[in-house]
Amino acid sequence: MPVTRELNEDSHLYLVDASGYIFRAFHALPPLTRKSDGLPVGAVSGFCNMLYKLLAESKEVTGNGKATHFACIFDASSKTFRNDLDPRYKAQRPPTPEDLAPQFPLVRRAAIAFGTPAVELDNYEADDLIAAYARIAEEKGAKVTIISSDKDLMQLVTDKVSMMDTMKDRHLSFEAVMDKFGVAPDRVTHVQALAGDSVDNVPGVPGIGLKTAAQLINEFGDLEALLKFSSEHVPDKKNKAHELLTFKRHENLVEFADDARISFKLVTLDDHTPVPVAIEEFGVCEPELEQLVPFLDEMEFRTITRRVVQALGDGAEPVATPASGEATIPVTETNNVFDTSQYTTLIKPDDLVEWMRRAQAVGVIGVDTETDGLDAIGANLVGVSLALGPNDACYIPLGHTGDGDLLGDGAPEQMDMKLALGILKPMLEDPTILKVGQNFKYDVNVFHRAGEKFLDEPIIPYPIDDTMLLSAALEAGQHNHGMDVLSELHFDHKPIPFKEVAGTGKKQITFDKVPVPEATKYAAEDADVTLRLWALLKPRLSAEGMATLYETIERPMVPVVAQMERAGIFVERETLSRLSGDFAQRMAQYEAEAYELAGREFNMGSPKQLGEILFGEMELPGGKKTKTGAWATGADALEDLAAEGHELPKILLGWRSLSKLKSTYTDALGECINAETGRVHTSFNLVGAQTGRLSSSDPNLQNIPIRTEEGRKIRAAFVAQEGNVLIAADYSQIELRLLAHIGNIDTLKDAFNNDLDIHAMTASEMFGVPIEGMDPMIRRKAKAINFGIIYGISAFGLARQLGIPRGEASEYIKAYNAKFPGILKYMDEMKAFAREKGYVETAFGRRIWMKGINGKGPERGFAERQAINAPLQGSAADIIKRAMVKMPAALEKSGLQAKMLLQVHDELIFEAPKAEAEKTIKLVKKIMETATFPVMDLSVPLLVEAEAAHSWNEAH
Repeated sequence: MPVTRELNEDSHLYLVDASGYIFRAFHALPPLTRKSDGLPVGAVSGFCNMLYKLLAESKEVTGNGKATHFACIFDASSKTFRNDLDPRYKAQRPPTPEDLAPQFPLVRRAAIAFGTPAVELDNYEADDLIAAYARIAEEKGAKVTIISSDKDLMQLVTDKVSMMDTMKDRHLSFEAVMDKFGVAPDRVTHVQALAGDSVDNVPGVPGIGLKTAAQLINEFGDLEALLKFSSEHVPDKKNKAHELLTFKRHENLVEFADDARISFKLVTLDDHTPVPVAIEEFGVCEPELEQLVPFLDEMEFRTITRRVVQALGDGAEPVATPASGEATIPVTETNNVFDTSQYTTLIKPDDLVEWMRRAQAVGVIGVDTETDGLDAIGANLVGVSLALGPNDACYIPLGHTGDGDLLGDGAPEQMDMKLALGILKPMLEDPTILKVGQNFKYDVNVFHRAGEKFLDEPIIPYPIDDTMLLSAALEAGQHNHGMDVLSELHFDHKPIPFKEVAGTGKKQITFDKVPVPEATKYAAEDADVTLRLWALLKPRLSAEGMATLYETIERPMVPVVAQMERAGIFVERETLSRLSGDFAQRMAQYEAEAYELAGREFNMGSPKQLGEILFGEMELPGGKKTKTGAWATGADALEDLAAEGHELPKILLGWRSLSKLKSTYTDALGECINAETGRVHTSFNLVGAQTGRLSSSDPNLQNIPIRTEEGRKIRAAFVAQEGNVLIAADYSQIELRLLAHIGNIDTLKDAFNNDLDIHAMTASEMFGVPIEGMDPMIRRKAKAINFGIIYGISAFGLARQLGIPRGEASEYIKAYNAKFPGILKYMDEMKAFAREKGYVETAFGRRIWMKGINGKGPERGFAERQAINAPLQGSAADIIKRAMVKMPAALEKSGLQAKMLLQVHDELIFEAPKAEAEKTIKLVKKIMETATFPVMDLSVPLLVEAEAAHSWNEAH
């Protein structure tokens, strides 16, 4: 039980926002149920782990930052004094999720079981109690840490009071508040009163967001001063009463002044709330096993129970270490405690054989490779790490080249490469052992190459699971899916950074130079983290309806894309060199013309000099300055000027286009040609976009422009080797076809089902012109609208694209919506769905989370455009992935030798023998056009256009 202890200047009070934490844990952590009866306990588990971690450092009463006083603060009920101030307050909050409601009393019991006070007070929120206790502690000279990330508590931050986000291991002090609100903590409530809060139904003042609110408060000092100024200085539409106050903003401040004042009362915490428990009774004490262990056993939290007994038990039987021979913790269970001292380095072949025996017994193993570079096709294997359970991990050094780095007794620091790979190969290819990796495509290629090099045959790991793909399938768009991010998100653990073992900058070494002891901790931890992530994420697939997506689309893509990367594509160095020279000459011509128009020479690549010339010396209209005070000379600004007929911006755009193509492709691609294969091997990112699209890097082969002459010339350098042809197979208008199906647009469906020219049909419907003999310019306008509409294009965007006035573009969009009301209905439905759910879905059930969909201003507008396009782009990505997964087996079954080389959005590139080109095209078209079968029968046909030629450009 807590002890009574006075507070003084050496005291440190921890206040846990328990109600806030349980909500956050419920939504952030994987669902967990008690096995005996199915009771949801995921948030309780997260709360217990958090408490244990905080209290583990608080056994001694010290003044060095550890807690001397500790309490968990709860909301007593949903109704508080704020509801009397304004009945709207939190009135629109959805009911508590069914799986969360039964966990609230369990969290209270957990706090008491850990020996910490569980404090609540009717008619007040937990935040008010926290404010009151923080004030009392500060008045006594004590330091206060509030365990929360809630923005509403940031108003309490002082030089004595800080906040800590335990889920992200981040301390929130004065600087964090300034970054969040743009004002000091004592002015946070003034900003919140103006901006309002849609989640809590705090009204605020319409048209004023956080950024503007901060500017206003910094200018006027406080809310009342701002409202007083607004009431006394009435502007007209021509003259502002103050630079920061537009006419509408000023008008709203006057009209909604009462709402601002009531909002101020709603967001201000009552730091004189009567406290139900004296602060002196929060003294930290050690949890009592007799009270804590029965509760943890009741919850069936086996891992934390072990940790508690091991840490607190007197004479208790110690938990066995992994060295005892078998995985001590079941592989399907995980925890947040990482102990790198338990990792082992395997030097002796017999030890590795024993690990293989254990892997077979367990059936699941975490696997990671370390190499001397990032390019999986060219990098050399340096070592392999394995994991069978939490902290039960090892590292097998194979290719370290550091000088004189030995592991005790003069033993050699690593195992023979060929011998180790021979022991590993049967396990890696054993269909009864699941291999778990993070971004496993990389490791697949590393193993494949190492096997070919040292065993004269490739090593092909099978079966596999990929934690990066598991995370993306579950939470696309919510966060990055890298291992470090996932570890911090799910385990509150930051893995050892690469720079810690390899250095940074010019002094950075490759991994083969890292001493083996440091390499063991770094590499084994990667395998350990990966296996724990798998244990958390894999069970969620079925629970959240993502199993089919992962098992039929995401996981099978790993070997398919790995093979594409290994295949590479042949690029003619001579063609690239010739193009570089041509581009350089044309750039010089552009420079000469630009100097003549400007009246002097200048740096074509300097935005600062461009701004000075265009808007300073030439005084062209429409100039805008950036936050730094420089003129904006981005592509948008130059395109606007060019559209108005100004010659210099046109020349600058042409020069920039050539400069980018030259530096990115014609100069750089030659350096990317692999010395061993003579081909370019791009790397495909399987989670490159939240819609499910692949992205390409090192080099990026997906952004070579196809609609410009220069881009086509670059594609002409991509060729088939002698005796072969390249085949380009491209889905025709797939996103428009999916719009017709998903949006159930009858006019579009009729057009596609009758094989009509969709753009000509659209032009005919909108502009009342016959399809026969149609002016190409009119069809071009319809095409721009067709494709623009599925990206939520604005009148401004369409005007720029077509080079027409914005008013005319706006009329086009209105006419389009009038002719195709089903499309507008689809757009409205997708935005409404996203606002309600927080995500949209593809036709195959992929969830794409929409950040900012319930926000304000540009962020919301961007999210709404995403919500319109993501289901279409994501469905198209799913379809081409399904085709790619089916393709290798179909080619092999047909006896065709074609290899898939590239995927560029809706297009697949193959290399095939000339004699097999016709048969290959026929098969490829069939697989791609029926890729949705048998899962889905679209209401419109998919059409694939495919051609064979010597070069990529000619195949279009």
